Amino acid sequence: MIPNRRFSEQQQQSDSRFMFAQFDDVVGQIYPLCKDQYGCRFFQRKLEERQEAQRDVIFKEVFPHFVELMTDPFGNYLCQKLLEYCTDTQRTMIVEQVAKDMVSISLNMHGTRAMQKLIEFLTLPQQITLVVGALTPHVVTLIKDLNGNHVIQRCLHRLSTDDKQFIYDAVSQFCVEVATHRHGCCVLQRCIDFSADHQKTQLVVEVIRHGLTLVLDPYGNYVVQYVLDLGDAMFSDRLIRQFIGHVAALSVQKFSSNVIEKCIRVAETDTRRHLIEELVDKPRLEKLLHDSYANYVVQTALDYAEPSQREKLVECIRPILPSVRHTPYGKRIHSKINRDQQQLQQHQSQPSQTQPAAPMQPSQSYQPPPSPQAPERQRMPQRAMTMNTLSAPLSSTSKVFAGYDVHPLIGGDFSIPTVPSFQSSAFTAFQNH
Repeated sequence: MIPNRRFSEQQQQSDSRFMFAQFDDVVGQIYPLCKDQYGCRFFQRKLEERQEAQRDVIFKEVFPHFVELMTDPFGNYLCQKLLEYCTDTQRTMIVEQVAKDMVSISLNMHGTRAMQKLIEFLTLPQQITLVVGALTPHVVTLIKDLNGNHVIQRCLHRLSTDDKQFIYDAVSQFCVEVATHRHGCCVLQRCIDFSADHQKTQLVVEVIRHGLTLVLDPYGNYVVQYVLDLGDAMFSDRLIRQFIGHVAALSVQKFSSNVIEKCIRVAETDTRRHLIEELVDKPRLEKLLHDSYANYVVQTALDYAEPSQREKLVECIRPILPSVRHTPYGKRIHSKINRDQQQLQQHQSQPSQTQPAAPMQPSQSYQPPPSPQAPERQRMPQRAMTMNTLSAPLSSTSKVFAGYDVHPLIGGDFSIPTVPSFQSSAFTAFQNH
C-alpha cells in the first residue's frame, strides 16, 4: 500500500503545480510542459477559453515541434485541441509542416488520433490537396496497419467523393491484397458504404472478378458475403455465377461453404437451379453428406429448392441416409425429409373441403419457403469481422464518430493463412469427378 500512496501523493503534487498557475508564468516553457500529463491538460483548458492571444502564443511555441508532439503520449492531445481551435492560416501551416511525415504519424498509436483530427478539420482545398498527395502512394500500407487503417476510414467519412477517389483507385488495383487482410477486409466494406454509385461499381466489379479466390480466404469470404448482402441483383447474380461449376468443391471448404449457402438463399430462381443441380448426383452427394461443412449446404438446398428439383435431391439422399443417420447432421436431414413426407401424406388423406387452388401461371416464378434457423456449427464467427465489435479507447479531447474511430482486434503482427488453392485434394477430387 505504501508505494501506491506515494504515487498518489506525487500525482497530486504534479496536478497542483498547474491548479493556480497563470498563463504568463509558463510562457516560454510550453513545449516541454505539454509533454506532461497535467501541463497538457492546462494548455487544453487555455485553448478552450478561446482567447486569441493565448492561442497564438501556444501555436508559436508548439508549431516547430508539431510532428514530434503528434506522436507523443500526451502532446498529441494538445495537437488535436490546437487543430480544432486554430485559424485556417495556422492550420494550413501545420498541414504543410507535417505533410512529409503523415504516413509515419498515421502508423503511430498516438499519431493516428492526431492525424484523424487533422483530417476532420480540413477546411481549405489547399489543405486537402496536401493531405491527399501525402497519403496517395501509401494507401494499401495504411489500410493493412492496425493504426493507419483508421486514417483511411476518416478520409472516407470526411472527404468529398472526388477527393477520396484516390482510395478507391488503390483498393481496386490491389483488391485481393486488401480483401484478404484482417484489417483490409473491414476497410473495403467501409469503402462500399461511403461510395458513390460509380465507386461502388468500381470495387464490386473487382470483387466479382476475383470471387473464386476471395471465397476461399478466411477474410476475403466476408467481402464476398458483404456484396451479396447489398441486395443488388445486378451485382449478386454476376458474383454467384462465378461459382457455377465449383459448388461441390467450394461446399467442402470451411469458409467458402458459408458463401455457397448464402448464394443458394439469395440467388435468382434460374441461378439457384444451376447451383442445386450440381448437388443432384448420388456419388457426389454421398461425399457431401459425410462432410462436416458440405452437409449444411445440402440442408440449405433442401430448404430452397423448387419442388421438382427437391424431389430429385431427396431421391438421391434416401439411399445414403442409413450411413449418416446416427450423425447429428444426418439426423436433421432424416427428420427434415420424413417431416415433409408426413405432411404430404396427411394433406392427401384429408378430403378436400375447399375449391382447388388456381394453377400457377407460367409467368409466376417459384418462391422457396422461408428457411428454418440454421443449426449451430463450429465456424469462424461472423462478428469477428465487423468494425462495430472492435473497440479501443478514444481521445478524451476528440469527438467520437460512431463506427469510425475504433480499433480492430488488438494484437501484434498477424500472418495471413495461405489461401487454399483450387488444386487442393478436396477441390481436385470434385473437379475430376
